[in-house]
Amino acid sequence: MSIPAIEIQGVSKAFRRREREAGAPWWRRDWKDKVALHELDLIVQPGGVTGILGPNGSGKSTLIRILGTLLTPDTGTARVFGWDVVKEALQVRRHVNRVSVEAAFFKELSPWENMVYAARLYGSAGSGTRRRVVEILELLGLPLDVIDQPMKQLSRGQQQKVAIARSFLTAPSLLLMDEPTTGLDPRSKKEVQTVLETLRAEREITVLVCTHDMNEAEALCERVLMMDGGRVLADGRPAELCRIHGGATLEGVFMHLTGKTLEAEEPEEVAP
Repeated sequence: MSIPAIEIQGVSKAFRRREREAGAPWWRRDWKDKVALHELDLIVQPGGVTGILGPNGSGKSTLIRILGTLLTPDTGTARVFGWDVVKEALQVRRHVNRVSVEAAFFKELSPWENMVYAARLYGSAGSGTRRRVVEILELLGLPLDVIDQPMKQLSRGQQQKVAIARSFLTAPSLLLMDEPTTGLDPRSKKEVQTVLETLRAEREITVLVCTHDMNEAEALCERVLMMDGGRVLADGRPAELCRIHGGATLEGVFMHLTGKTLEAEEPEEVAP
């Protein structure tokens, strides 16, 4: 039996922040713990695309950051391909890449230079790197005349495409995608989905994608976890969840489970 791509047991996370009690003076604030992720158990086998659906504040980004070794869980253990995300963080990072809505770049460098830098960090740069960069950017619909322009001159959507292309170039075993298509138009979202399918056809890769876009989840994901308030409310194939909970769509299922839509989002969980 193969080692799970992701194995989580009893993982929880809370952030401390200062809040004012009702009726207290405006200047009196006490430290309180806000639970972003309650005790969670999860196993994801290698291969396939698993979606984590929920509004901001549901805990999905906290989970992604723990798996990406950016946060340390308060309780429990999390493993990526058998490596502990806390005790063996360096080994985990060699197998993982992350795409987020707040992707960081060297803004004075070009997309090409940023991508080559990432490829060298992951040890995947070689004589065919330029060709591979051009292929990925073409698939994403990014004009090739911007490949050598400084990142600061690119639009928000173009920068997000470069972030996605950069993650594909480094060929990770586990790709963590945190709201990867936020800010992209419908056509660009479709281009990202196409590139993801192309990447999966080339090699076995496990993808964990966080989104509040139900259409994107239905198009990409074989398995879906619905989260709210730091807890998993449902776990299964999209069609299966619709059948069990009597919803015509994943949006309907989420409304049935929570009584709210994903448009009414809460503030994202952040560390103080």
